[in-house]
Amino acid sequence: MIPWLPAEPVFPPLESALKEPNGLLAAGGDLSPQRLVSAYARGIFPWYSAGEPILWWSPDPRMVLFPDEIAISRSLAKTLRNRAYEVRLDTAFADVVTACATSPRDGQAGTWITAEMQAAYRRLHELGFAHSVETWIDGRLAGGLYGIAIGRAFYGESMFARVTDASKIALAHLGVQLRRLGFGIIDCQMETRHLASLGARPIPRREFRALLDRLVVENVAPGHWRTDAVADAFRKP
Repeated sequence: MIPWLPAEPVFPPLESALKEPNGLLAAGGDLSPQRLVSAYARGIFPWYSAGEPILWWSPDPRMVLFPDEIAISRSLAKTLRNRAYEVRLDTAFADVVTACATSPRDGQAGTWITAEMQAAYRRLHELGFAHSVETWIDGRLAGGLYGIAIGRAFYGESMFARVTDASKIALAHLGVQLRRLGFGIIDCQMETRHLASLGARPIPRREFRALLDRLVVENVAPGHWRTDAVADAFRKP
């Protein structure tokens, strides 16, 4: 059994999460900015399907990607050096979320990014906590990602690509932005082969929580990111 959350944005200890399904911690509550920020800061995230109550998770181990360990293949490095794309930050957040929610994925018939969740993350974006990294090609949104920034920890939520490598271009530039701001970790939540191919690796939940305890308390004011901070990060001089 898992607890049903009270009206206040409080959560049970991570150690009480179920082993099967891995990390299921609690149900109920809401997706208010206060609850979401409180959850992410503690290493907890919502994940559920339409028609279900909100489910809260903290799996063990936790898949993480350190900004210095983002894997850039030789072919991607070549793509990054050309000038056939443009990367923007926080200019089309809602479009990125919608694209992530509607892009088909292998083995999945629907999406966990429900209309309720989309609205919640748009609100976090308005408040300066949620960010998008966007790859534009020929004036069109070709791929990107979005996530949450609290202190100096970034919590990746989802990626999409309409053009080959468009999401990887966005991830590479996210790494530049996070290193520039002194961020220490990208939370990838669940372990997958795709994430592993990008450089992510699993660590014990206790180690993940210890990292958060150090990173989320660092004083980084919420606010929208500037595109010019990463625009020419990989360009040839």
